[in-house]
Amino acid sequence: MPGATTEQAIEIADVAATPEQCFAVASDLSAYAEWAQGVTSVTVDALDEQGRASRATFEAEAVGRTTRYTLDYDYSGAPNHLSWHLAKGDLMRRLDGSYHFEPSANQPGITEITYSLTIDLAVPLPGFVKRRAEAKIVAAALRHFCRRVESST
Repeated sequence: MPGATTEQAIEIADVAATPEQCFAVASDLSAYAEWAQGVTSVTVDALDEQGRASRATFEAEAVGRTTRYTLDYDYSGAPNHLSWHLAKGDLMRRLDGSYHFEPSANQPGITEITYSLTIDLAVPLPGFVKRRAEAKIVAAALRHFCRRVESST
């Protein structure tokens, strides 16, 4: 759509864990169906030279139906950064995001997590509806992620 802009939703939270513990949860893609809201299955399609999932296909409940999408992962910033981008999807033209894990300067044992996500659906939506949906998705995803990290430590 000419002139369309894609916006990024960002959420920040603190968790009682190390960046390495956060990274371990974020990079364990095969476990996402156990804790990530809406994700019903994950198939690891390819591994990198260190045995980490470099491509994975997800099935998730979205917009009242099941969607399938494949993400490519970048571990070059490990263990403080993990990013991904959409390789293919049936409802989305873009699904790019990242986790950034930064140890708290003031609170030992606490990591600040910054979760960012950019979604561009194949179905056109008014901008305010899209922004509201992105904000809800990111907030819920980070909340579930933090619970998983804290229950794993």
